[in-house]
Amino acid sequence: MSNPAAASELTPERLLGIRRGIEKESLRALPDGKLALTPHPIALGSALTHPHITTDYSESQLELITGVHAGVQACLDELTETHQYTYRTLREAGDEMLWVSSMPCGLPTDETIPLGRYGSSNIGRAKSVYRMGLGHRYGRRMQTISGIHYNWSLPGVSNAQYFALIRNFRRHAFLLLYLFGASPAVCPTFVEGRQHELQALGGKALYMPHGTSLRMGRLGYQSDAQASLAVSYNSLEGYAASLHDALTRPWPAYEALGVLNPGGDYNQLATSLLQIENEFYGTIRPKRTIFQGERPLHALRERGVEYVEVRLMDLDPFEPVGINAQTMRFLDVFLLHCLQCESPSDSPQEIAELARNQHLTAARGREPGLKLQRGGRAVALADWGLELIEACGPIARRLDAAHACSDYSAALLSARTMLGEPDRLPSARVLTEMASGHDNSFLRFVRARSKQTREDLLARPWTPQQQLRFESMARQSLERQRAIEAADTMPFEIFRQQYVSPSRLGLPARAATQKVLA
Repeated sequence: MSNPAAASELTPERLLGIRRGIEKESLRALPDGKLALTPHPIALGSALTHPHITTDYSESQLELITGVHAGVQACLDELTETHQYTYRTLREAGDEMLWVSSMPCGLPTDETIPLGRYGSSNIGRAKSVYRMGLGHRYGRRMQTISGIHYNWSLPGVSNAQYFALIRNFRRHAFLLLYLFGASPAVCPTFVEGRQHELQALGGKALYMPHGTSLRMGRLGYQSDAQASLAVSYNSLEGYAASLHDALTRPWPAYEALGVLNPGGDYNQLATSLLQIENEFYGTIRPKRTIFQGERPLHALRERGVEYVEVRLMDLDPFEPVGINAQTMRFLDVFLLHCLQCESPSDSPQEIAELARNQHLTAARGREPGLKLQRGGRAVALADWGLELIEACGPIARRLDAAHACSDYSAALLSARTMLGEPDRLPSARVLTEMASGHDNSFLRFVRARSKQTREDLLARPWTPQQQLRFESMARQSLERQRAIEAADTMPFEIFRQQYVSPSRLGLPARAATQKVLA
């Protein structure tokens, strides 16, 4: 089955229509490298309603979000500006900094990690209860892992074409883990009390010698419950049916936990395999902007795929905002390649094979001669990666022509170089710097990089107009939160039951058609 979005259809006009945005998570850390346990700074605005500054899992985990951009540099500039305001706000309040690694800083006991708080409204309470559920299901430590999400769209792409892109992305995702993985080591506190395959590094870190992205391996977002899901990406209808099942199927361990604890406090939003759609972990997601109060699955079923969310990018500790323009341009080329080349249907066997490839690359990606599985056959990671980079060449040249630059071909050339020189990869550089300057201590290395990053961004030019604009956004977000809270009249339990009701998930395509015809 070939994808009808052939390269010949990638006209300059369409290529200039690419849109991208970034969501970037970072823990707030203290100067000693331990997790900051302070509330989300009020000067940053409301985590519930601010368009660009919120929190992810924990109250201590900031998430900075750009708007949608036609240009790579414009997107990066907005992300940088939001970082500048955030660092200035943190400096006013004390000496906290943003942790520049995907793997967390020194963590306290699991139950001490603070959940995100979003106020007294029903939707705010639901967000906190959802996080309580994640903590019960997977442990709070796992949720403190941070990453970058790259949101991407191209004009004129159908649902079938987006799903073809997603299937190919999942097949080829190992290359992104290899090139951009930057989490080969962790602080020992992260795995306290857990079984793991990591090796000790001088008593000050745990690591995998050839690891690329432990965040995307067995230590990261994994669970027995979700391992039972073999979600197919062969069509929007099939994907939606898989998610619908996971959102409505009771899971014994979660039923035993219950929605409420004996004291009457909430343990989780629901006892199904997934509480809500966002709980489903994946390297890439089909997405659609939702209306207020709408479920994401309903939005997808009703209006189709609007963009894809790439979820496997580690924070690059050597970049001030965790990613650079060259990496973003490589992602553009890579996603276009996934869109335009043949994309056979996936199968349960291939889905299992891809999971093994992901774990192998995450744990041992830089191992010389490492082989992955492709269609049941062993193939060297380096050979497969080179094949993909070569195939991306024509797309990079088309993008260069559309933008009157050579930046896309340069991004591809850099990737090709790193494929042959693994010592230059971010994951290798992390281990080298840990050894050469920080006595093999993960915390010391990331703490030093975090302090340097803070100084860099605080030293950059900042105008009174920028300060006023961000202060105004913060004030407006707090006002919006108060208005939402004042408008709530429904008891929270009724709100919760209605929100998780299967009727809110939308109808399968065939049922929706029958309903219209009736």
